[in-house]
Amino acid sequence: MLESGQTPADFTLLDQAGAPVVWSSLRGRPLVVFFYPKASTPGCTQEACDFRDLRGTFDALGVTVIGASADSTKAQARFAEKQALPYPLLSDPDHVVLVPWGVWGKKRLYGKDYDGIVRTTVLFDAQGKVVQVWSPVKVAGHVDAVVAAARALVAG
Repeated sequence: MLESGQTPADFTLLDQAGAPVVWSSLRGRPLVVFFYPKASTPGCTQEACDFRDLRGTFDALGVTVIGASADSTKAQARFAEKQALPYPLLSDPDHVVLVPWGVWGKKRLYGKDYDGIVRTTVLFDAQGKVVQVWSPVKVAGHVDAVVAAARALVAG
């Protein structure tokens, strides 16, 4: 799992439109990356919509928001369109980021163990350094906590 103070290695993933997003190109302003297990499922939809609904607050703080999962670009595009999500959704089916960042791990559902995305959010400073990690995330009230941490970061 990423820890405060770390700066992840560069990578490139596709967004929901199939456009490459290069990690190093996102530097220059604070950034929130939230990882969700599966597009269009109830908890993931709620979380994505909570980030959508507070987009104006993040914009006013100068903080970029990006979602990410192992879903295909097509699934991400459907999710973004159906929920009117105004930010990039990165597709990581090959676990280029999920594994090194410690977001892919053991989970348990209905008594069965499986590997999957542990719902996680990471706040980065403008230089790409980890400021705070939330994992595992409980959706209710989570985005408000991220806004508070982003406010504190921006305030210095």
